[in-house]
Formats: sequence, C-alpha cells, structure tokens
Amino acid sequence: MDAMLQLLKDLTEAPGASGYESPVRAVMRRYLEPVGEIEFDHLGGIIARRTGVSDGPRIALAAHLDEIGLLVTRITDDGFLKFQPLGGWWDHVLLGMRVDVITRQGAIPGMIGAKPPHILGNDERSRLVDKKTMYIDIGATSREEAIAWGVRPGDAVVPFGPLTPLRNPDLLMAKALDNRVGCAIVVETLRRLATEHHPNIVFGIGNVQEEVGLRGAATTTYIVKPDIGLAIDTAIAGDTPGVGADDAMSRLGQGPAMLLIDGSLIAHSALRHLVIDVAAEEGIPLQFDLMPGGGTDGGRMHLFGSGVPTVVLGPPVRYIHSASAIVHRRDVEQTVQLLLALIRRLDDKTVQRLQYEA
Repeated sequence: MDAMLQLLKDLTEAPGASGYESPVRAVMRRYLEPVGEIEFDHLGGIIARRTGVSDGPRIALAAHLDEIGLLVTRITDDGFLKFQPLGGWWDHVLLGMRVDVITRQGAIPGMIGAKPPHILGNDERSRLVDKKTMYIDIGATSREEAIAWGVRPGDAVVPFGPLTPLRNPDLLMAKALDNRVGCAIVVETLRRLATEHHPNIVFGIGNVQEEVGLRGAATTTYIVKPDIGLAIDTAIAGDTPGVGADDAMSRLGQGPAMLLIDGSLIAHSALRHLVIDVAAEEGIPLQFDLMPGGGTDGGRMHLFGSGVPTVVLGPPVRYIHSASAIVHRRDVEQTVQLLLALIRRLDDKTVQRLQYEA
C-alpha cells in the first residue's frame, strides 16, 4: 500500500464524530509531528507550524477532523439504543447502515433498524422513515447487558465504512471522506514543504466540530492569527444521475474545485483570482462549485480580526454525508500540487496586496 493510500486509510477508518475527534487527532499528530511544531487548542484541534521565513505571512491550511455521526441518548429496556444526529444526516441513508458504537471499553458493532416494511400499512410505506423511530441494534437483550458491555448515554456512533478501492483503483470509497481527505491533503502538503523553502509560515490545522457549526475553526484561528486562509474541504460531485449542472458543477477526475460561495463564505475576490492564475500557470485543472446550503471552516476563518482573505479548495466527492463516499486519487494529488504552488507565491508583498484588494 502506497503512502497516500495508507494515510487515507488511517484517517478515514478512525472514529471521530463531532465532539469526539481524539482518535483522528492522534492519527494527524502521528503524521504531522515529523514535519512541524505541534500545538493544540482546548477543544481538541491540532495545529502544525512549518516555518519558511520567520517573519513571513501566516498561512492557515485548515481541514476539519470530525465526521457526521450519532449520539446515544437512551438505552431501552430491551437493549436497543436510541440516538440523535451529530451533523447533517439525511434520513434516507441511515436505515440499515452498519455502525460502530464508540464506548470507553472499545467499539461495539451494530446496525440501524426500524419497523420492517412488511408490516407497515400502505400509507406508512410511502413515507420517509423518521430517524426518531429508528434505533441501533447491537445484539444486547437488555439495558443491563448493554451497560455491562460499556454502552452509556453520550457515547458517539460512527458509520462502518472501511477504505475500499473500486474496480477502477483511482476511485476510493470510504466513510468520512468529508473531511478526512482534506486532513490527508493538509498532511501531504506539509510533508512536501519539509523539503523546500517557502516565503511564509504555514499552519496545518485539523479543526473539531465543523459539522455542527464550524466551532473549532474559531479557536484555532484565534491561535494562528492568519494573514491568508485556505480551507480544505470537499466539493459535491455533480457527475451522478439526476444532478443538473446548476446543482453541482464539479466532476470526479477533473481536478480540484474552488467554492465560489457557500452558506458561510463568499470567496475573497483577489485570492480567487490568484488561485485561478496559479492553476493556469501550473497546468492544474481547476473546477468551480458552490454550496449555498452548507458552510465550511472558511466561514469562521475569514471573520477573524480585521478580516482574513479566504477561499475553500478541495477535491469533488460523491455521496458525502453517507457511509460510502467516493473520491478520485488524481483530484487529491492535484489539490496538493495547487496548494504547494500557491504557498510558494504567498510572500509578504503578495499577501499585503491581497489584504487590500477585494
């Protein structure tokens, strides 16, 4: 297994629902310690500093550690687990999903069930099953047995979705690609910077609790005090049946995407122009996308202090917010290449110009 595939495997298979990111943070720390000075915020975020020029501009390269998950709220008398979502689940994808319940004693496998369709009335069959009627079946026969196994209210639950190359080996399927693929891009970018000079200080950041309100980006941005913000996240791939060109524009295998606008950020105009120019100079294909119904860590980063020019970049991914998302390896590699090319150009003069151009 090559280094990038191993990195993605380690990151995606680690459990890390919003608010419960410590296993993912441990993976990030293991990969980042050889290439940067490590520090943490008090919510669980991780920051790796890579200094090129000690008084150079401060460049934040930030992805989020957390994945959407579930929270155990109650154990029934019969040993089933009731839950509430952590992040934006679509009820369609929950039913029948295999999960791991993350207890203090280790992970317990289970699946999400509901009343079988065979005993539903015609009216019930035609309606979406509400997550409030679902439960997690871990095979326990009583509340006491589930407790003896270590389950407690407040335990996190994540999908079971090991990293799996498809028949086309450039396509990788896994849980939590939103946004462990962004974490992998941050790691790989800093790893390559370790062998070259760059005219700035780069901070590789893993944020917590993005999926529940962009919370961790506020605390790490306060620590880093960046001059430029590069939020690394996923774009919604629009190359599947039923998705129109005006719904989602990026396609797998066609290069990294830059979000023009999302629910929390309008891409900074001058920085957007620079990204376009650099991609053209480097021969890196660049796609454009929008996500008016969601936000990214850039939404918090750009509001720090007197303002931080910020854009969101990342590979397109199919089926985010499910147990089986799909990404193209070439898009991951080209995102790293684009970030490296940008970082090489973000010297003090360029950053000062960007800060005063809108």
